[in-house]
Amino acid sequence: MNEMLKRKLIGLLLACTASASVAQSMLIPKPSEGLMPNPAKGKTLFAAQCAACHGADLRGSDKGPSMLHKIYEPSHHSDAAFQFAVKNGVRAHHWKFGDMAAVPGLTPDDVAHITAYIRMEQRKVGIQ
Repeated sequence: MNEMLKRKLIGLLLACTASASVAQSMLIPKPSEGLMPNPAKGKTLFAAQCAACHGADLRGSDKGPSMLHKIYEPSHHSDAAFQFAVKNGVRAHHWKFGDMAAVPGLTPDDVAHITAYIRMEQRKVGIQ
């Protein structure tokens, strides 16, 4: 094998190893086993941590999208997607609000409560 090919293969191997390392650090957080998510607690957490961008009424603002839009229905954005977004942030892909930064200070249990509140409000507007 010539030297140039060896270097390319080593570079590719290092890139793959780095990518796997990044993927490992981006695992989806999981709430405590047996947790019963509480929408009332989620409403309070949402007001404190999410409403500035997603609106106090979950209908969005000039900083972030409505959580009552069909795009956030469970079949398109699972509960795990909310966990991932809060922990790691999300690149803009549906809207033109820009990337969402990670939200420090929220535990997976907190996110489960927030998600329960969002799902309850979604059902009220016909999102299943």
